[in-house]
Amino acid sequence: MPPFRPIGPGERIMLVDSKMRRYLVTMVPGSQFHTHAGIVDHDAIIGQDEGRTIEGSTGRSFTVLRPTLADIVVKMPRGAQVIYPKDLGAILMAADIGPGMRVLEAGVGSGALSMTLVRAGASVLGYELREDFAERARLNVVAMLGEDIDYNIEIRDVTEGIDETGLDRILLDMPEPWNVVHHAAKALRPGGIFLAYLPTINQTAQFRAALESRHFALAETVEILRRSWHIEARSVRPDHRMVAHTGFLTTARLLSNESETLNP
Repeated sequence: MPPFRPIGPGERIMLVDSKMRRYLVTMVPGSQFHTHAGIVDHDAIIGQDEGRTIEGSTGRSFTVLRPTLADIVVKMPRGAQVIYPKDLGAILMAADIGPGMRVLEAGVGSGALSMTLVRAGASVLGYELREDFAERARLNVVAMLGEDIDYNIEIRDVTEGIDETGLDRILLDMPEPWNVVHHAAKALRPGGIFLAYLPTINQTAQFRAALESRHFALAETVEILRRSWHIEARSVRPDHRMVAHTGFLTTARLLSNESETLNP
């Protein structure tokens, strides 16, 4: 059995009510969480273990859990639209993110991708145009992972150039990634992976065309669709709603300058 780790002051927890609604709450001694289903005292949770059920002031129950990364991405404060969990997992695999990899992320937004990359063990440098987005991303990543992390953000435009060289990965969440292809070819190491996340297929086609003009190979574009199922006794069917299109993921590998392109 793993050792008991009580929930402490300052820790974020998730409360789940009887209708499966989820609330992300930071524990503060003496404080209360107010909802239409009742009031919950933080002191009734601090010092306890997760997985237990507590009652609010109206007698309605809440389950106490530590939030997953997916929970935090969906519920955390944001300044820009986030990349959702179904795509974050696919990005980790498509870009083959692992411990110690040097990753440049441009367009950090609210930090959802940043915290995913850092938790996977990567050394992440972010380029962000807007200072307010950069500060929100930094706060979200630190709240999730703590201060002792290899994560830095610079306020700058990636289309004007990349100072770093020998990068393992470059990941973009921005509207015109084709303007970065030339810089990425110089900043990545041979074999490095270049990935762009785009909302429309027209943008994606323009990005793919730009990749063909440089030493990139094995270009691939995918779209991730997620469908959950309703399972209750004999009622087994797909849910009426699904998380369908959110964005297109395009990846390519950088070849050595001496190599011939593999693109047809």
